[in-house]
Amino acid sequence: MRSDQELRQLIEAVTNRPGYSRYVGTRVGEVSVGKVAMRLDRRPEVVQSSGYFHGGVIAGLADHAAGAAVTSALPPGKFCLTVNLQVNFLAPADGARLEARAEAIKVSGSICSADVRVFSIAADDSETLCAVAFVTLRAVPMPAAPGTPQIEGGA
Repeated sequence: MRSDQELRQLIEAVTNRPGYSRYVGTRVGEVSVGKVAMRLDRRPEVVQSSGYFHGGVIAGLADHAAGAAVTSALPPGKFCLTVNLQVNFLAPADGARLEARAEAIKVSGSICSADVRVFSIAADDSETLCAVAFVTLRAVPMPAAPGTPQIEGGA
């Protein structure tokens, strides 16, 4: 079993690889086996025309958090890819940042699932639940990213 620190290093390595999550500025919050929080600060690039966080960005954060939560519970050398992402938006996300809190619900050798709650957090740290998501994922061998060294714990 990997320690919480080893899990954090793995989740941060995946999050900081070139790609969408790094591009939008996703940051890793709390990490433990089967539970991960991801954060995203408000920037002009991640809001829609009326100033709320864009729904696609909220869904992307929920998806990444779910994948991280499930990956943290998989054996070394495995990570997961999304099969299905269902998001229900509950309130406009107008805070200073978002936080997606994901929990692995079922982890197996093939199909896994996670529950995610996304909060809009104001400058005074008050929270509004703005979305919930249920994510189905498939466990696969962890590849090395093109042009990067293999992530420790990967295949």
